[in-house]
Amino acid sequence: MATLDRLVARVVEAGGHQSWGDMVTILATTALRISEVSELLVGDVDLHRGLIHVFRQTYPGRGKLVTKETKGRRRRTVPIIEPLRPTLERLTAGRDSTARLLTGPRGGVITTATLRDATRWDDVVREIGQPGLVRHGLRHTALIWMADASVELHILQRVAGHQDPAVTSRYLHPDVQAMLDAGAAFSAWWSPSGPQRPNLAVVRRSRGGDEEGA
Repeated sequence: MATLDRLVARVVEAGGHQSWGDMVTILATTALRISEVSELLVGDVDLHRGLIHVFRQTYPGRGKLVTKETKGRRRRTVPIIEPLRPTLERLTAGRDSTARLLTGPRGGVITTATLRDATRWDDVVREIGQPGLVRHGLRHTALIWMADASVELHILQRVAGHQDPAVTSRYLHPDVQAMLDAGAAFSAWWSPSGPQRPNLAVVRRSRGGDEEGA
């Protein structure tokens, strides 16, 4: 989270406008695609229930912007977590429900290319020690954080908008502490009477290829 805060601050500074930081914040806390955030309307944000409704996306096509259904044509909702709420409250306050939620400094659509160019993205991520981070990587980051927070696979799949759960399962990488806790739990299972080394059977393979227990 500290690294994310640094990234938000740096893109605002480099791009000279709060919209760049708002885009980064939304991407890293919702797992939405940039094209989906760019097409969100004020009315799509339900602060009362704590949900964002995702229906459409806007992205650069051949010489123009294209607006269409989301990838996979699946409408979905994503949760609003508390760290994101202040940003959404500011972006929706007193605005018409049909207005675009987030636009660039001149009122245009934010794309992955404009975010990159306006903020000197490659330089910024290198400065904060994340040289391999691309804009779409923020969606992956959000999904991994949700998985680490024990969000169940079928919910994670709905948030991501994936049709195949096998695609979503790629994000189920337990963090280091979770892995250490799993090891401690497994050790305790092996030694129910206390921290003692279990008497494990050693399996040796004979010259004929048969296994021998010892």
